[in-house]
Order: sequence, then structure tokens, then C-alpha cells
Amino acid sequence: MAASGEEEAPPQPFTLSRFQLSEEFGFLLPDPLTELPPPYEPWMEMAGRLPELLASRQLRARLLQMPQLSTRELSGHRELHLAHLVLGFLTMGYVWQEGEEGAAQVLPRNLAVPFWEVSQRLGLPPILSHADFVLANWRRRTPGGNLEPIVSLPGGESLRGFILVTLLVEKAAVPGIKAITQAVNAVLQRDEDVLLRALQQLAGAIGDMKQALRRMHDHVDPGVFYSVIRIFLSGWRDNAAMPRGLLYEGVSEEPLALSGGSAAQSSVLHAYDELLGVQHRPQSAAFLRRMRDYMPPAHRAFVEEIQRAPSLRQHVERAGSAPLRGAFDRCVGALADFRTCHIAVVSTYISAAAARGPPRLQGRGTGGSHIFSFLKSVRDATREAVLSA
Repeated sequence: MAASGEEEAPPQPFTLSRFQLSEEFGFLLPDPLTELPPPYEPWMEMAGRLPELLASRQLRARLLQMPQLSTRELSGHRELHLAHLVLGFLTMGYVWQEGEEGAAQVLPRNLAVPFWEVSQRLGLPPILSHADFVLANWRRRTPGGNLEPIVSLPGGESLRGFILVTLLVEKAAVPGIKAITQAVNAVLQRDEDVLLRALQQLAGAIGDMKQALRRMHDHVDPGVFYSVIRIFLSGWRDNAAMPRGLLYEGVSEEPLALSGGSAAQSSVLHAYDELLGVQHRPQSAAFLRRMRDYMPPAHRAFVEEIQRAPSLRQHVERAGSAPLRGAFDRCVGALADFRTCHIAVVSTYISAAAARGPPRLQGRGTGGSHIFSFLKSVRDATREAVLSA
């Protein structure tokens, strides 16, 4: 509060830089590091050979022989993010090398302790998440050239395609993320012209995200995704293969139950929901709130700041402007269409693939949700957010 006789300071402008977001890359980590300092060569060497070591089922034995390294020489968030990415991939490979039937129940100390320490410094859980698998896992083959993952898993070109198409969806969202800041500031300043342009930009960005997501069909084979890739993204919460979770040796005396990587961990869709006032059903809302624990803390803070901001929905309703109402509803419609597209993609890569092979993960997503009921619930709740009947 301002002292007596003084004016209160105006609200701090809502900017991306306050939340470690990039004007060019949004939630993606800009230009991630691809090498760790020399003491961590054992991690990098093992990560670079993950697909072949898993194919020959040698990874567990090799990791058990790896020295336990101190994390003290890691400095800066870029080194920490690469370390988390590498340790996350090694952990998934170790746990799932023998498939669901042979899932490891204990993560050895030489992996568990450094992974825990790096996770604590970043404010992330010690498991491979969307923040690692997509946001921090990209590099250019040549300057200005095509993208490729830094660390990979079995799955060949389908695995590469899955990572990069998901990355392109995040990249397509960047104008929409910038539009969020413009919309929030426009509501605070009661600038209807800026707000209208921001909503138009947001609807366009969501449409571009849907077009990017559709490219999954061109680059990822459903059979390879379902039978090879998906298991390595699965976590140890709500998973029948690991009903108690995973014991992190040297970290905890009790197993930890953690969700695997999931699109529900993408801060983009959480931010859109908060801006547009989408009200999810209690069970879906609870799952989505839990997924926020898997976001980098600054990204989670961005979503929470939108939640605390004055309601865009109420502002548009009170403004009595037909163009604003129309632009708002186009954003809601675009978001619902994106979620319908996501349901179609999941149907291809899980339901259709499951019909041709053995059931895996009992109809759950890699994050642990009952995937189709969850996706349809969030899509239907989105549709209900329109202003015009």
C-alpha cells in the first residue's frame, strides 16, 4: 500500500521476460546447450548411445558401472536443464529396458542422487517431463538448418518426428503467448482496440498449433509410437507395472510416485485456459493442477499470474462490444478445435494401434490419466466457455 498522501504504484506490466519466456521461442528453452562440462562425460556418452544400448539390453548393466558424479560443478540454468534432460532419459531407459513386465523398481544411487540434486535446483521432479523431452531437447544440425533432438530413445525417425512435431506446436504457440500478455495489459488499461487485436492474434496462433499437430501423421508411425516409444515416456504413478512407484536409492526410503511426460504438462494450454476462463470438471481440473508441478517454476508462475489477473471473460461481457465478443468466442472455438484434433491424433496412435497389438498401460496416457475421458472432458469444458449461445 502507498503511504498516506502518495499515489499507489501502477500494476507491474505483464511481460514475458518476468517469467523466463522468450519473445522468439516462448516456453521453449532458447538454444539449449548440447554438451556438459568434461566431468560429466560419462552421462553424455551413455545418453548418446541410448537407442543401441536399449536395443541390446545392455543399458542397465552399463549404468550400474557408471561412477556417481557430484553435481557441484554444474552452473547456470542451461547446464542444469541439459543435465536434467540427460539424467531423465537415462532414468527412463533404466526403468523400462525390459518393458512393462520387467520394470525396474529401484533407481540406483549413482543415477538417483544426482538426478534428485539437479531436480531440486531447477524446481522440477526427478523424472523425464515435457519440459525436458520437448522444451529443452532440440538443436540445429547446421546453423539455420533442420532441427534434431539432443538426446533420443528407441523409435528412430518416428521418435524424432514425435519430439519435433510437438516442438513445432510449442513454436506455433509463441504469437499466442505474446497475445496473452497484450490482452492482460489491455484489460488493465481498458484499451479495447489492443484487446481486439490480441484476441485475433491468439485465435490465429491456436489455429497454427492445430496445423502443426496434424503433421504428426506425416512423421510418426502409429505402430512404432504405441509399441516402442510410449513405454519410455511412462511414469510411475497410476501405472499397474509400478504400483508403489520407484525407489530412488540414497534419496528416499519410500518409493516416489511420479507421472510421465504428457501434453497436459505444456504451459501453453494452461495459459490459454486461464485467460479464457475455461472451467474444467473437478477430476480433470485436479489432474491438470497436478501437471503444473512438472512445469519449470517460472512457467508455472506465468500461468498463475494469468489466473490472478482481472477476468478477461468478465471484461468482454461488460464491454458490450460485438467485435470483442466475437473475437473471444473465436479463441474459444479455436482451442476446442485444437483439442478435437488432439483427440483424433491420440485415437490414431493409441486406440487404433492398440487394436493391432497387445494392450499396454491399460488405456492410460503417459501422464497417468484415463486418456480419452480426460481429453473429451477438457474439450467439452472448452466448448462451454463461449459467450454467445
